[in-house]
Amino acid sequence: MRLMQVARLAGALLLAPAALPVSAQTFTTPRPSPAAKVTQTVGITEFSVAYSRPGVRERTIWGGLVPWAQPWRTGANEATQFSTSDEVMVEGQKLAAGTYALVTIPTAESWTVVFSKQKDMWGADGYDATQDALRVTAKPVPAAHVERMQFTFDDPTNDAVTLNLRWEKLSVPVRLSVDTNGKTLAAARTAIAEAKADDWRTPYRAANWAYDAGVAPEETAKWAAAAAKLKENFQTAGLLARLAAKSGDRKKATELMKKSIAYGKADTTTVPVLLEANEKLLAEWTAKK
Repeated sequence: MRLMQVARLAGALLLAPAALPVSAQTFTTPRPSPAAKVTQTVGITEFSVAYSRPGVRERTIWGGLVPWAQPWRTGANEATQFSTSDEVMVEGQKLAAGTYALVTIPTAESWTVVFSKQKDMWGADGYDATQDALRVTAKPVPAAHVERMQFTFDDPTNDAVTLNLRWEKLSVPVRLSVDTNGKTLAAARTAIAEAKADDWRTPYRAANWAYDAGVAPEETAKWAAAAAKLKENFQTAGLLARLAAKSGDRKKATELMKKSIAYGKADTTTVPVLLEANEKLLAEWTAKK
């Protein structure tokens, strides 16, 4: 028995060294220019930039490491990639939804920003201008020192944001804008057309959003009425009340809001802050002469 145990141990020791090279094959080292990704949602559209971040490291960047008037990968390693989930206006020009290589051609006075269909190229090697999906011009501006190149999405609104490239003592802003209301309105129309006959929530959600956004007033009233016809409750009565008040019919607005509040108090799932908001509106309407 002892001899068998010794034999097994000897076999295990002989096999152990053979496993070491397998472990070594998984060893990786950090890149000098680490990978990064930044994302931003504008309305219902998502933007992202995936890139690598080179450092200044006391080098001359503009007109040196990055030559003037030549295509640049706009980062390090693989070409920087810009993605948009919807059609976007870039500096006032249309760019279709998709993923693009972000190539730039910098000069001291202005930059050409290129969205290339060659999204899988390494750096700017093999860059082919005939594959450009869009070219826009951006103006570089002086900025605080940034050691590692950085992309940021600045000053986002419901329908626009500024994509900023910052490195060394330079910033290059590019304005992106989307038709958030138009896209949401189209999606709402489709959802209502496909909704089940007893679905009150879809027309209510569409009408509530359109009311807040101040778009499509005729459709807003139609959708709100359809939702209330299917189910009169805290939400639908309250929305009809706000629509009546907006049209100037304070008497109808007051009656409907009283109904909404009564429904809300009877329903234990009503969100207190929403109930308080309706009560505040009713108080304002009844206080006016």
